[in-house]
Amino acid sequence: MVDEDIYQRINTLVDEEKVLREHETPEDVTRLALIEETLDQCWDLLRQRRALREFGRDPEKAEVRDVDTVERYEQ
Repeated sequence: MVDEDIYQRINTLVDEEKVLREHETPEDVTRLALIEETLDQCWDLLRQRRALREFGRDPEKAEVRDVDTVERYEQ
């Protein structure tokens, strides 16, 4: 996966999130939570890839981390 693919995934999720929030129903709450978690994972993956690249390592070694790990990060 290349950075552009990750950015495309982020854009797709953000677009879906906007649509759901415009007409949010109780059924949308679960999907919105999943979108937020997936967005956090995507941003984390991009940060990993940048860090690896910055230190001369292969960005393809970055891996999607589980939601619990990503959600516990301090911003």
